[in-house]
Amino acid sequence: MNLFHEVSQLCSRTTTERYSTSFSSAIRLLHHDLRQPVYNIYGLVRFADEIVDTFHQYDKATLIKEFRKETFLAIERGISLNPVLHSFQLTVNEYNISHDLIHAFFNSMEMDLEKTHYSYEGYTEYIYGSAEVVGLMCLYVFVEGDHAQYERLKPAARSLGAAFQKVNFLRDVKADYNQLDRTYFPGLDFANFTQRQKREIEEDIQKDFDDAYKGIMQLPVKARFGVYVAYKYYLSLFRKIKKLQPAVIMQERVRIPDYHKVMILLRAGVRSHLNIL
Repeated sequence: MNLFHEVSQLCSRTTTERYSTSFSSAIRLLHHDLRQPVYNIYGLVRFADEIVDTFHQYDKATLIKEFRKETFLAIERGISLNPVLHSFQLTVNEYNISHDLIHAFFNSMEMDLEKTHYSYEGYTEYIYGSAEVVGLMCLYVFVEGDHAQYERLKPAARSLGAAFQKVNFLRDVKADYNQLDRTYFPGLDFANFTQRQKREIEEDIQKDFDDAYKGIMQLPVKARFGVYVAYKYYLSLFRKIKKLQPAVIMQERVRIPDYHKVMILLRAGVRSHLNIL
C-alpha cells in the first residue's frame, strides 16, 4: 500500500507542477510535512476544472457528475484506482476536511456547465465554492488539527481564495468572454467595459487582499512563508492588471515573467529572514 500511496501522490504532485508553476513553486516553500497534502488537494481541483473548461468534445455534465460520485466513494472507502482521487481522499481523511467544502466545490464546477452570466448572489456562491473552499481545505492542513486556530483564520483564508479567483477573472477575461461566453462579474457587459467598472472591481479585490494579509501573518510558521509568496505572486499580477486599460485586458492574458517571480521570492526571503513579512 505504501508504494500505491507514493505513486498516487506523485500523480497529484506532477499535475500541480505541470498546470501551475506559480502554485507549485509556492507549495515547495511550505514545510515538507505540508507539501504533499496540498498537492493532493490541487490535483482534485485541477482535474475538475479541466472537465468543465477544456473537455468540450465530451459529455462534460456526465464526466463531472461521475467524478463527484467517485470522489466521495474514494473518501468513504479509503481507496480509489484513480490516483488523483486516491491522493485526495488520503488528505481528506487524514485532516478530517469537511465534506461540505467538497460539495460546495463541485456545486460551483457544475455551475460552469450551465451559467454564462451571474447575479450578485450567484457570483458570491460561485467564488465561495470554486476558490474560498479550496483555501479552507488547505487551512485544515496548515493548522494540523487545531480547530480553534482554523476558526480564527477561516475568514482570512476565504478572503485570500476570493482575491485569487477575482484576479483570475480579470486576467482571463479574454478567454472567458470570447471563447466560453462567460461573464462572472455581475451586471457587466464586457463589450462596453469601462475604467470606472474596472476600478470598482479592483477596489473589491484590494479589500480581499488586505483582509487576507492579516490572516497570513497569523498562520503557523510551517505554512506562513509559502502562503505569503503565493499572495505576493498574485498581488504583483493584480498590480500589473491595475495599470492597464480595460481594452488591453480584453485583448491579452496578463502574466508575471519568470524573472519577476524570482525577484518576488528573493525579496520575500529577505523579509522572512528579517522577520518583517
